[in-house]
Amino acid sequence: MRLKCLPYCLISFCCLLAVFHSYAQTSFENVVQIDGVTMTADSLRAVPDVTILVKNKNRGVESEYTGVFSLVCYKGDTLQFSCIGFRPKEFVVPKDLKGEYYSLIQLMVQDTFYLPETIIRPLPTREEFNYAFVHWRIPSDNYERARRNTDAYILRALAYTLPRDGRESQARLMQQQAREAVYYGQQPPMNILNPLAWGEFFEAWKRGDFRKDSNPYSSY
Repeated sequence: MRLKCLPYCLISFCCLLAVFHSYAQTSFENVVQIDGVTMTADSLRAVPDVTILVKNKNRGVESEYTGVFSLVCYKGDTLQFSCIGFRPKEFVVPKDLKGEYYSLIQLMVQDTFYLPETIIRPLPTREEFNYAFVHWRIPSDNYERARRNTDAYILRALAYTLPRDGRESQARLMQQQAREAVYYGQQPPMNILNPLAWGEFFEAWKRGDFRKDSNPYSSY
């Protein structure tokens, strides 16, 4: 029984192989490579950054700085050309095209864009202008925010008021333990009888370092 079915299986396999080979050969023959350049229609200057898409297919390319582009598609496909400042264009690849390569020069026509009008009116009275100039708060731009965030006076104030983090606390504790280890087993010296320390104290007192008004962080 199996031997009787073998010829029919071989015939079916050969037919499928012939159909697949014919379909593959037809599909390969329909493939074409488009090499072209995008230029202006009035002065024949290269138009860079033109988007070339295959219509109804999610693929495409973009022209280079010199306007040159290369794209692979099927014969009969529609190419869509679009660029800011130019009118969109379409090109249909001929179905009866001979060969696998095609050269294209696509001319782009400049387009005019009309923006909505902007009306600038002055304030009604001089008093309202003076009030707005003094009291209105204009939003700061990114440059002004960055300048305020890196201001040296504000950074000093934050360093004076903010508590220490874990790393700073650990460093302070290690320094204290190191000082205690130096005088381990003996009485540490007292600076109350140190003439140099008294001299620094008198100099600071003359400068006014201990006055409240001289504290640069008193306003915070």
